[in-house]
Amino acid sequence: MASNQDAKFSLPPVNDMERQFSLELDEKEFDYSKRSQWLRAAVLGANDGLISTASLMMGVGAVKRDIKAMILTGFAGLVAGACSMAIGEFVSVYSQLDIEMAQMKREKKRAVGVENKEEEEEEGAKEGLPNPIQAAAASALAFSVGAMVPLLAAFFIREYKVRMWVVAAAVSLALVVFGWLGAALGRAPAARSCIRVLIGGWLAMAITFGLTKLIGSSGL
Repeated sequence: MASNQDAKFSLPPVNDMERQFSLELDEKEFDYSKRSQWLRAAVLGANDGLISTASLMMGVGAVKRDIKAMILTGFAGLVAGACSMAIGEFVSVYSQLDIEMAQMKREKKRAVGVENKEEEEEEGAKEGLPNPIQAAAASALAFSVGAMVPLLAAFFIREYKVRMWVVAAAVSLALVVFGWLGAALGRAPAARSCIRVLIGGWLAMAITFGLTKLIGSSGL
């Protein structure tokens, strides 16, 4: 009888431990989800920097064989793109922050009782709010990392044809890597993602090269 009673009294702590363990797992999955979203956004920003800068350099390379013109164009694209990404992300996240702060104020006005619980929930909610400056810096940095690939590939090569092929090869390799990273973070098929990103990058460079060559040869 006593042993049965002991067994009965020992069950609740086990259930509590299981519940706590499941809550910890949920928190870890939530943290991983938030981190993966940030990483995926960084990969997409780097991919944008890679494709846009490489396309600009290929477009100028279609009409200008000079390495200086190609590098300056790529650098201007890096700076302009990074600033554009940072400003756009800052405005977007700041707007989201204003909306969430206004929602928190409305909820605070509705609920007047249970002050201690309200304060704890409010502190936790404020910790989870987005940071516009952090988001802007992350977007600018990610874009710059991607844009550095074609710049570094072209920087030390004087021969025109070799430089163009090296840039195309370096960008293609980086596109495959970014496509694989995006698929891994999004838990999507890696091969399909890599092919899609690679073909998209090739099309962007080819269209920019072809149209710039056409306009340049027309004498405009």
